[in-house]
Amino acid sequence: MLNAVYRLVEPRRFEIEFTDIDLFGDQVIVRPTHLSICNADQRYYQGKRAPEVLAKKLPMALIHEGIGRVVYDPKGEFKKGQNVVMIPNTPVEEDEIIAENYLRSSKFRASGFDGFMQDNVALNRDRVILLPEGINKEVAAFTEIASVSYHAITRFGRFSHERRAHIGVWGDGNLAFITSVFLRYRYPDANLYIFGVNNDKLSDFTFADATYHVNEIPENVVLDHAFECVGGEGSPKAINQIIDYINPEGTISILGVSENPVPINTRMILEKGLRVFGSSRSGRKDFEDTIRLYEENPQVVQYLENLVGDVVEIKEIKDFTKAFEADIHKAGGKTIMVWNK
Repeated sequence: MLNAVYRLVEPRRFEIEFTDIDLFGDQVIVRPTHLSICNADQRYYQGKRAPEVLAKKLPMALIHEGIGRVVYDPKGEFKKGQNVVMIPNTPVEEDEIIAENYLRSSKFRASGFDGFMQDNVALNRDRVILLPEGINKEVAAFTEIASVSYHAITRFGRFSHERRAHIGVWGDGNLAFITSVFLRYRYPDANLYIFGVNNDKLSDFTFADATYHVNEIPENVVLDHAFECVGGEGSPKAINQIIDYINPEGTISILGVSENPVPINTRMILEKGLRVFGSSRSGRKDFEDTIRLYEENPQVVQYLENLVGDVVEIKEIKDFTKAFEADIHKAGGKTIMVWNK
């Protein structure tokens, strides 16, 4: 089966390459319908990765967040036309201790190999999950980043002590919003506080008990645990503020991605006996649990609808550039590409 792959060959330039998909194997063939642009995609698109990284990774099809429609399943387990969520993490081995998203041997779409910017994607069948009817497809498109939040909160439940009366989230972007929504439903009795830099974005956290600008935090604020969802150049200030305001023996979950090493106050980590852990990517179970959360709590999806920003129709290759350029200049939220090729 002839397939068109839309690869980034250098910053801001996409080209079409044709490949062949084997219809006689075990993989499920999915046609993308809704794709979501991630900050990691933008770093490649804008050439903000190190030159040696770009030279190693490109050309490559971008996008690791998306849903699609089944075109063909040689085993017939998925029916033609069914809507499915595509999982980008692709493990090649199993480990009884280490999760699939932390195995160094695992591959990840739009990082180690081609992402979902293809007319059709051949996926191992355990990388495909049926999308229940009635779930907003534009929200479902960014289930991958939502599953990362879910994964981190699940690990937090294992690592943290049981006093969870006051939980803080640093960040006012997409990841912080999703993490905060999930925390609200996972720990409904906890006081949830959001710390950010953009007052307009902070006003969207209507479900939180309080929001604070990071330069105007009251002295009497104390936290049992906290989540860092800032990343980049803001990580040092965010993490060190958390260390200042968190109670002894609290747990800090780090989700923000930073290109450079981040200096943090290890002396106070030691003095307070804090537990700090990082979370990255997600696995099949995280996707399944996230979709189950969507089904059981429709209001979660309603909250996440606030993150849907520009919706760009894709009919030809130049529309990809249009979508990525629009995403650069967005005020917030997720840019969704609706595949109508």
